[in-house]
Amino acid sequence: MAKSVVKLFQILILQLYILQQFLSTVYSIRTSINIQKEQNCRNTVQGRYMLSDDNGHVCDALSVDPWSRCCPETGKKFSCHGCNLVSQCCNSYEFCVSCCLSPAQTQKELAVKVKIAKPVTAGTYASVFDFCAGRCRHSSESVVHENAYISDFHHCFSLPSNSSGAIDTHSEARLSGITVLVGRQGESCESVCKSKEKSCVPGKLMVLNNCEFMKKYMSCKGECMASIGADQPAEVVEDAPLHLHPGACMYTRTQGVLSCEGSHRHTRRLCPCA
Repeated sequence: MAKSVVKLFQILILQLYILQQFLSTVYSIRTSINIQKEQNCRNTVQGRYMLSDDNGHVCDALSVDPWSRCCPETGKKFSCHGCNLVSQCCNSYEFCVSCCLSPAQTQKELAVKVKIAKPVTAGTYASVFDFCAGRCRHSSESVVHENAYISDFHHCFSLPSNSSGAIDTHSEARLSGITVLVGRQGESCESVCKSKEKSCVPGKLMVLNNCEFMKKYMSCKGECMASIGADQPAEVVEDAPLHLHPGACMYTRTQGVLSCEGSHRHTRRLCPCA
């Protein structure tokens, strides 16, 4: 009887040992598995067929992951398809958001300081995605006569012009290596820069599209006014017809029309040359 009890006890000890080894092996296997963290995306919901997520991917609505709300990562990230990188305007909302999310196009520290609306009490954007999703929507800057788009590229994500405030340090830094020249009456920036054996830099026109920059280089005897024109930023010559506001400086509220080739017979252009 005693021998049977001892033998049974030995079998029990052996089973416990085997069980312990098995559990230890299972634990080590589980801890070695790289468990992927759950990923959730925010995305645009404006488009009927296309979406852009906050990772910078664009996809059709049917291919969005129903759980994470993310687009497949098979396409190009931060795609600027259908975008004019000079004016930072695109012909589709979703690709505007995708392009805007690129660190090469939008600086986070500047985007999150932009006010959502004009009143001084308005808040700022919480993230770059919020900024891009907000800026790329249609605005009064992209329409003319209140019922027609100025161009097909009416989804724009550029930082708003500092049309009335002082020139900030960042704007000055963006003009590093640029020679700012004032053209003659009716002259395009392409011609102004060429006369000095330089070339017009279209991407810098939006930096000069600012009242304070125009006041720095031009007399601006009249007021500084918002307008729409490919010849801007510019100063209206003093002998211009009264309805054109002689002596006034003009900046465009629609950066999609900025052009080195633009000119007007009654204005003098402010040009970025290099």
